Amino acid sequence: MIFMKYKPVYSVSISGEQVGYIKNKQEIENRVQDIILQEGKENIAYVNMDIVPEYQFTFIHKSQETNEEELIAKIQENTQITYKYYAVTIEGEQKTVVNTLETAEELVTELKNEYKDSTKIVNVGIHEVYSQNKDEYEVSETKMAKAEVAQELEQIEEATVNGIYLSQQPVSGTITSRFGSRESIRTHNHTGLDIAAAYGTNIKAAAGGTVKWSRYMGSYGNLVIVDCGNNVEIYYGHCSKLTVKEGQKVKAGDILGKVGSTGNSTGNHLHFEIRVNGTRVNPQNYIYGE
Repeated sequence: MIFMKYKPVYSVSISGEQVGYIKNKQEIENRVQDIILQEGKENIAYVNMDIVPEYQFTFIHKSQETNEEELIAKIQENTQITYKYYAVTIEGEQKTVVNTLETAEELVTELKNEYKDSTKIVNVGIHEVYSQNKDEYEVSETKMAKAEVAQELEQIEEATVNGIYLSQQPVSGTITSRFGSRESIRTHNHTGLDIAAAYGTNIKAAAGGTVKWSRYMGSYGNLVIVDCGNNVEIYYGHCSKLTVKEGQKVKAGDILGKVGSTGNSTGNHLHFEIRVNGTRVNPQNYIYGE
């Protein structure tokens, strides 16, 4: 009489809460195992299952439905998947993302071989990136990834002076006086670029190095000089405030001071000057180019 009205099933509980019934315990356990075994496949680095189903054999009325798919969906909702990709970097900055380490290594090797005879210093590397959102990174195919990085390297080549990469514009503003120009304010050709910006605007290091000078210097006013190595020095003049000290190490993008109008100046701006082996060169050959 019992078997006419009832059918054998497994009652499933999660964290002590009864969530439904299933016909075949082994089938569900196999499907759960399949979820766990995704680790290492298709960029899946880790699979963390926060819940563990518990099963108890029982009987339910023959008219009552089991809910296997609902149970599997609940397990998947409470399973955290972490994805791993490989980013190709230039000077430590992420430029493209690929699926495999082999692809990243192949790309880096090709680029290093291509630029091995270059006089420019370019650091190309690889680092792992992780995400719990599969769509967070736009993954590039090998051919496209190489084109993206190669284009970036070309830009770096253009922005590199004597092996020093100028990766950061010191300020965003309007160029009011160019290298070599003559104006009534001075008796000689202009030795750098004047970039007008609001008083107090942060002035950032165009490249890393060691602060050689950070104080007042005649017509330059409050001046920071950064020795970038390879006989390259960069001058940042007319500052309203200096925020670094002599001997301090700085990275590209670090704040050196604030825009002002100290020294021989008629308005708030940055005087940006590059010297190579003591000779002034046109900054627009490397940065702020049109």
